[in-house]
Amino acid sequence: MSTINYSEKIPNNVNLSEDRTLQRALEGWQPNFINWWDDVGPEGSTNHEVYLRTAVSVDPQGWAQFGHVKMRDYRWGIFLNPGDAERKIHFGDNLGEKAWQDVPGEHRANLRRIIVTQGDTEPASVEQQRHLGLTAPSMYDLRNLFQINVEEGRHLWAMVYLLHKHFGRDGREEAEALLQRTSGDQDNPRILGAFNEKTPDWLAFFMFTYFTDRDGKFQLSALAESAFDPLARTTKFMLTEEAHHMFVGESGVSRVLTRTAQVMNELKTDDPAKVRAAGAIDLGTIQRYLNFHYSVTIDLFGADQSSNAAIFYSSGLKGRYEEGKRSDDHVLKGQTYKVLEVKDGKLVEKDVPMLNALNEVLRDDFIADSVAGVNRWNKVLEKAGIPTRLTVPHKAFNRQIGALAGIKMSPDGRVVSEAEWEAKKSEWLPTPEDFAFVASLMGRVVDPGKFAGWIAPPVMGINRQPVDFEYVRFG
Repeated sequence: MSTINYSEKIPNNVNLSEDRTLQRALEGWQPNFINWWDDVGPEGSTNHEVYLRTAVSVDPQGWAQFGHVKMRDYRWGIFLNPGDAERKIHFGDNLGEKAWQDVPGEHRANLRRIIVTQGDTEPASVEQQRHLGLTAPSMYDLRNLFQINVEEGRHLWAMVYLLHKHFGRDGREEAEALLQRTSGDQDNPRILGAFNEKTPDWLAFFMFTYFTDRDGKFQLSALAESAFDPLARTTKFMLTEEAHHMFVGESGVSRVLTRTAQVMNELKTDDPAKVRAAGAIDLGTIQRYLNFHYSVTIDLFGADQSSNAAIFYSSGLKGRYEEGKRSDDHVLKGQTYKVLEVKDGKLVEKDVPMLNALNEVLRDDFIADSVAGVNRWNKVLEKAGIPTRLTVPHKAFNRQIGALAGIKMSPDGRVVSEAEWEAKKSEWLPTPEDFAFVASLMGRVVDPGKFAGWIAPPVMGINRQPVDFEYVRFG
């Protein structure tokens, strides 16, 4: 069924009440989730009534309703896209066979690993953004932060449902562990590096939601192709919600650029010190933030050559982005793909088996999508008559994973010496002074229709409401 039943303790469209054992197990996990939310969720938000989007259906048309909801009363639930009883596996060694409704024993460990890794990113981002509500640049932005937070919490529910339903005791233990790891914790950190980085300010938040949530788009899209049908149906609905998160990032950076360009034109200067003194964020700082978040995010796709990636694809667990739209044989044996390596001090391309390079394939898809958005940011500068352009650094820049890990590389793709890296690092990546300056701008502005001086108002409000709408009622 597509309509979501909100009369149950856990809203769902998976007929949860017909499986009492599963229902009791998830109702047992629910208080632990609430405790986690209270402990490390959005700080000080418990009694706020927020104008939130809540899923009421998984139909493409009209799947959500908007209304003020007390944050603590948000109804996290389990929503899957409708199934197709005749769905066939459309890639890998099992091409043409019927999709799986249960976990095949031989793929149990790999599927659990995939689901746990995806699930671990969802609460991590909530933890990383916990404090940002205290420095929101406007009520509009505060609302968007909370919308993302509650939906990342629901995405955690999506993965926990799969673990509980299909992985027995192992799955229940993994679901508990998802609430025990903490972003940045020295002893028990989140699984992936980017989700242990700090999100110290709103410029970092916008970069995170533009780049790192875009990684989520590509990872979820690859999982939406899975032969394990419940995983495919779950991630398809998650993608519906993820689009707003990337919108917040793209429009957020665009608004920062709009304000910076206004100040530069008013003062007739491109001097970073003068731009900063006027309370806007200079373009050099924005570029360094971009370089950092982009490079950290492309590491999330994993090593450029991976036997696990080959196994996941050939066994049908994880496809490519838009697998069904590609015109090759969807088996990929005997095909090659170009990856980078450093040889004699220079970057060179080499052909490797396509199956082993599927992380690189997904990374390149992400890069093309990211560049398109950065070009849209540059339109803001172009329209304002500012000649500077933002650029995406070379994909070998600042890498920590794979064959390029630890290679000293300039943003334009030159292998550089340790000495040059140390000398120019502060031109390429955010410095402590950059973070301190951006932090100095992070005063809280939450009167309806008011905005901090470093960011322009949005073109329009949420759900066609006016920009000065009361998006948050403070309790």
